[in-house]
Amino acid sequence: MAQILEFEKPVAALDAEIAAMAADPGRAAERQRAEKKRQKLLADIYKALSPWQKTLVARHPNRPRFLSIADALFQDWQPLAGDRAFADDVAILGGPARFRGSPVMLIGHEKGHDTQSRVKRNFGMAKPEGYRKASRLMDLASRMGLPIVSLVDTPGAFPGIEAEERGQAEAIAKATEACLTVEVPMVSVIIGEGGSGGAVALAAGNRVLMLEHSVYAVISPEGCASILWRDPAKAAEAAVAMRISAQDLKELGVIDAVVEEPVGGAHRAPSETIEKLGDAIAKSLESLGNLSPEALKAERRARFLAFARAA
Repeated sequence: MAQILEFEKPVAALDAEIAAMAADPGRAAERQRAEKKRQKLLADIYKALSPWQKTLVARHPNRPRFLSIADALFQDWQPLAGDRAFADDVAILGGPARFRGSPVMLIGHEKGHDTQSRVKRNFGMAKPEGYRKASRLMDLASRMGLPIVSLVDTPGAFPGIEAEERGQAEAIAKATEACLTVEVPMVSVIIGEGGSGGAVALAAGNRVLMLEHSVYAVISPEGCASILWRDPAKAAEAAVAMRISAQDLKELGVIDAVVEEPVGGAHRAPSETIEKLGDAIAKSLESLGNLSPEALKAERRARFLAFARAA
């Protein structure tokens, strides 16, 4: 693994032992026992992850990102650039594609997978032009009758002064409005981090799914800890209090379904994760296929107004 998380170190130690045994045919039986022990240890660790540990898994650099999912699940994807007002933002990507033979509009955040690509993609933190591009693509999808699939993975919208000067809050609000008013089915998936309004702007769909070890919250645990305790070191406590895990959010009714990840997280088996994600997206789109435009909009409206009443 390129990066071992702190709580994964016992597994990494076993991995090293198993690798050493592999060179000795006489230790085959011992290696088999060690591999079984490793699998059980990994399953036990991931069964009991705390919300903060899930946050670390959601941020893992080897986790499947937008581009890897787009390449694996969608065919004939044609990225469209620009917001027709200022510039193109490469933290949000999107364009028409085919999903299992049917045309859709694919939109999502791309964080990057290494230092160079993360810098290029601004770590998945979009500027106003990114959200205006997303709004443009959602409007295009609505006019063309294309169901929308959005993949959310961002720590939040870019907070820099130039973004504020160009109307970041207004752009996020307009993108959220576009989600709520499109006349086609919309399925949103939190694939890693779902942070603040920057995530909601692409996630106000008819169906909202989360990968098992992804997180979704109004602010990062570190940001919450800095505000409440003036101490970002209390991020683990904040993560528990905020109930940011997929399991908590399913229980609270904020999301519709949790997509299981392979034992040890999506970063250990990205292809298997992507395949399961594809099945979940297909199931959600199928459930929405017979609804009229008016019913789709009414369902979305009722869904999000219910959160306000519950609060």
